Amino acid sequence: MTAVDPQQLRTFVTVARLASFSEAARELGYTQSAVSQQIASLEADLGAALLVRRPVGPTEAGRRLLEHAAPLLVRMEAARADVARLVGASNARLVLGATPLAIGATLGRALGEVRRVYPSVEPVVRVLAQDVLPAQVATGEVDLALIDGLAAPSDPLPLPDVGPLTTVAVDEQPVAVALPVGHPLAGRTGVALADLSAARWLDAPDLTPTAARLRAATGVDGFRPAVRYRGTDVRGLLALVATGHGLALLPEPVLAGAPDVARAPITEPRLVHRTELVHGSLPEGPAALLARLLDM
Repeated sequence: MTAVDPQQLRTFVTVARLASFSEAARELGYTQSAVSQQIASLEADLGAALLVRRPVGPTEAGRRLLEHAAPLLVRMEAARADVARLVGASNARLVLGATPLAIGATLGRALGEVRRVYPSVEPVVRVLAQDVLPAQVATGEVDLALIDGLAAPSDPLPLPDVGPLTTVAVDEQPVAVALPVGHPLAGRTGVALADLSAARWLDAPDLTPTAARLRAATGVDGFRPAVRYRGTDVRGLLALVATGHGLALLPEPVLAGAPDVARAPITEPRLVHRTELVHGSLPEGPAALLARLLDM
């Protein structure tokens, strides 16, 4: 068996994702017959059928290959991007990825200084989910990223291994449970997170830790979502808390002064809201300057 052709692997992943040879051909810019030929060649090379044709979907062997294919393709794109950064191919731009709660005044001041030093560069900030940002940094879709999440004090965030990336702690803040005013726990000086495992929670993966993350942090089951919130507007999330639809775990500064919402600091286990700067190799330019300004 020869080495797997990266282009055939990319074509296979695209067909499996779209469940269509014709849609994959359109997205990749190939003819449908070229896509079919690439899949047939890959199946012949691996000695296994990878896709069922009607309806289109992965076989058992195809599902196993998909488990390997995504990280392999990310690492290949990461290698290409790393070389491009090394030779300075992207040092005339600044594209920053950030999770919604990672954007703050420090970033605003740092971007202001970058614009002063590089007046011809127009910074771009893309607000994205935590689970996609490390790969986007590795593959060069963004130059660097600010990523936030729940962690033990001084512990790094649990990020996927997608390439040779550098992570630097930028900020740590205490966390608290957001509660409606009048809740029995409102005004408490501290609460154990495990004691709230049977409460109703808001599932807002772009803003708050998932139920699985809360279970892992406390070692107890529960934290079942009452309402699922798909968005990045923290004001909308707090409005749901205020009207009694569920609890949310957030950094204390986010809750300071929030109308109609009370808070109870988490004292057990010891947890913080951590923000990290993530980047690859950075040649001298606006992205490198921003990284230095944030690492202070």
